[in-house]
Amino acid sequence: MPMLDGSGPIDQKLPNSQIPQTQRFREFQLDDRVFVVTGGGRGLGLTMAEALIEAGATVHCLDWLEEPDDEFGAAQKRANPDFGGSLHYNRIDVRDSDNLDSVIGGIAAKYQRLDGLIAAAGIQQVTAATEYKVEDVTKMMEINYTGVFMTAAAVARRMMEHGCKGSMVLVASISGFVANKGLISPVYNSSKAAVIQCARNLAMEWGPKGIRVNALCPGHIVTPMVLKNFEKDPSLQKKWEKENFLGRLSQPEEFRGAGLFLLSDASSFMTGSSLVIDGGHTAW
Repeated sequence: MPMLDGSGPIDQKLPNSQIPQTQRFREFQLDDRVFVVTGGGRGLGLTMAEALIEAGATVHCLDWLEEPDDEFGAAQKRANPDFGGSLHYNRIDVRDSDNLDSVIGGIAAKYQRLDGLIAAAGIQQVTAATEYKVEDVTKMMEINYTGVFMTAAAVARRMMEHGCKGSMVLVASISGFVANKGLISPVYNSSKAAVIQCARNLAMEWGPKGIRVNALCPGHIVTPMVLKNFEKDPSLQKKWEKENFLGRLSQPEEFRGAGLFLLSDASSFMTGSSLVIDGGHTAW
């Protein structure tokens, strides 16, 4: 039988010409699987969540917004029932680890399974290093690193309880590898480097349990957070566009395929890796 739980390669017994059309690229199918996406109320997290739904998954987006962004409502309306997946919203603050664990536990209990995670919650603060306050550093690390770590741990705990194998994606950034010109955000960059190392360590620890963990490292994406950077410093857009081989910034939609690849059986032998998608920014 084909292994469709992220635990190993798919044993394809039929030649492609004899596989029913509905089963083509079945290594990308997520039918009946359940995922959590933090930072999923809008932006990159929500965009990747939509790709999972279209592959048949049930997705619970967690965010600290009191009500999800209008973008979320539009995504729910686009969730075609024919895909077999569904989109849900839960309000959480990743700094409240007890509530975070409770919400994730409730999701797993409802479906009697949990198959993975996209940890995309994060904040940014553009401030000169000499002007940071302790509370600024603490807040950013609590959300960007500690929140990611505790979310992954809560999801892994429930995956193990329900005997589920699967995959996690920790959203880092090329900022974890390089100091981006013009982006005066040393704590944000440091937090993303920590996320990359976190993915390696969790992959090592949980690999024997059949849980894969990888870091996704995007280049500059046009998100609400980045647009605020441009409002403060309009010269940044041109500067960043020149820093990669394609001469432009990316859109959240360009990471849909990456999220699906990393959470599906298409990446069944990939763990502890950092997938860099940056238009060549770090290849100079």
